[in-house]
Amino acid sequence: MINIGFGPNIILGFILGFGVTLLYLLRLVKPEVARDEDIFFATIGLLYSCILVVHGWRLDPILLFSQVLIIASLLVAGWENIRLRGLLSNIVKFKKQDKNK
Repeated sequence: MINIGFGPNIILGFILGFGVTLLYLLRLVKPEVARDEDIFFATIGLLYSCILVVHGWRLDPILLFSQVLIIASLLVAGWENIRLRGLLSNIVKFKKQDKNK
């Protein structure tokens, strides 16, 4: 029996699922920024978000708070990583343009 009750765990699971889905879609939108290991991390993140949705009702408040902190730091670090990849690809692109001139 699967017991899914609406609570903060559902919101947290959907936020994480949305974030890792964006990581999957990065390969379609900006392939020069995407890396091969993104697929692995996004799959683990989707599995983690499904576990939070299905079994998150069992979390007591301190464990839920720790999950919030972990997911927030994960999403912020991932956002910064992708932003830095984009800056790096722009630098490489400009250096190639300067060489060709």
